[in-house]
Amino acid sequence: MKLNDQLGSLMSDRRGRGYANAVYGVADYLALPIGMLLAAPFLLRHLGTGQYGVWILATAAVSSGGIISTSFGDAAIKYVGECRGREDVSGVMRIVRNMLSINLTLSGILAITLWFLAPFVTRHIVKSDLDLQATCLKSLRIGSGLLLVKSIESVFSSALRAFETYGSTVRIGICSRSAALVAAIVLTEYGRNIVWIMVATLLIATSGMMAQALALQRKIGSFSPIPAWHPKTVSHIASFGTFSWLQAIAGVAFSQADRFCVGFFMGAPAVAYYGLCVQAAQPIHGLIASGMHFMFPHLSARYSVAPISEIRRKVIVAIKVNIMLVAGLSLPVMVLGRNVLTRWIGTAFGQQPPLMFPLIVCSFALLGLNVTAHYALLAVGHVRVVTYLNLVAGVGVLVFMALLLPKLGLQGAAMARLSYGPITCLAYFQLYRVIWRAESHTSMPQPPMYRAVNPGTEYSTSKTSL
Repeated sequence: MKLNDQLGSLMSDRRGRGYANAVYGVADYLALPIGMLLAAPFLLRHLGTGQYGVWILATAAVSSGGIISTSFGDAAIKYVGECRGREDVSGVMRIVRNMLSINLTLSGILAITLWFLAPFVTRHIVKSDLDLQATCLKSLRIGSGLLLVKSIESVFSSALRAFETYGSTVRIGICSRSAALVAAIVLTEYGRNIVWIMVATLLIATSGMMAQALALQRKIGSFSPIPAWHPKTVSHIASFGTFSWLQAIAGVAFSQADRFCVGFFMGAPAVAYYGLCVQAAQPIHGLIASGMHFMFPHLSARYSVAPISEIRRKVIVAIKVNIMLVAGLSLPVMVLGRNVLTRWIGTAFGQQPPLMFPLIVCSFALLGLNVTAHYALLAVGHVRVVTYLNLVAGVGVLVFMALLLPKLGLQGAAMARLSYGPITCLAYFQLYRVIWRAESHTSMPQPPMYRAVNPGTEYSTSKTSL
């Protein structure tokens, strides 16, 4: 009886912590796009579309570099979690220090690249306004420093997430982003330009990085923040993180690089309106991905011990929920979003191509449909399929962008995004082969915890025909 009570208490604590982490994950995702949309009318009015577009591009450059340079974060979560399970504090510190080396190497290369490419990018995005060219150049180069700070911060935040307590790291992140937006509004009110906003963002991000380090220190005790390079540790991290790194590169094509394509072909003002459409529509996929992320660890834990019929049932339920979420989130945005944005941003937004916003909404809806297949394939170990599909989809977006933008403008850019979702949804064919068409499913003996939490489930250790 005591064992059952202990198991029940343990599972209740885990469920409660899981729900809390899910809420924090969604809040962490929503904070920036909602803040940007709320601040957009004020910033557009005071900065103008040119400077606002430059800010969007500078932010996209930092975000793109950050996504690529911090994409080994899943490996940090995995290995820090393992060390935590063994109560190996020295191992946690070793991983953190080696992750700092990896992230600084990647972000350093990207920061140097951005610094030297900044004049070239500036000349092609701002073609005639010399003052705006100077602002754009300085903003991109400040973004190089911001990229380094963000890469260091991600090591501390990933390590904190490995302790399954998202609260502290999410609160710090939300406060940092909110402070940066408030600083942008205040500086704009006093007539300052984007350069001042980027400097303020850099200072706030540095403070946020230090706060994340202090939060981690409270978890593991004092540790040295000096990067280390232990070949065996780096090799382990790289073997796990390489595929997530490749997926991050592909994701940049859909989430960030399109803004640079629009800037190159149409200039900074066009980026302002295009970026606002993306900010308004991206929560369709982001909320679904954040809310259904629990599938990854849930199916990972059960795939090797549960009956294949149970795995099928869970996947079917997830697919149905996935479809309902896509429909529930995308249809209202598609029907009402353009009118709401026109009233919120101003009449100039209503003069943009009429199909641009609905097409961007469709692109995120199609991408949202692949969430179940994405997490389920990761859970059963088919990460390569997910990675390759994302790479093909990313290349496809860039190719279609180059072909359609010169002819159709912003509407062409929106149409190019449509290719990403259907390509990634091909993952369902692989999921069908793995879950429904596999000849056998070999289970491992069920651990006592699984039998205790799932009474009445019996599963032979022999192969079961599907």
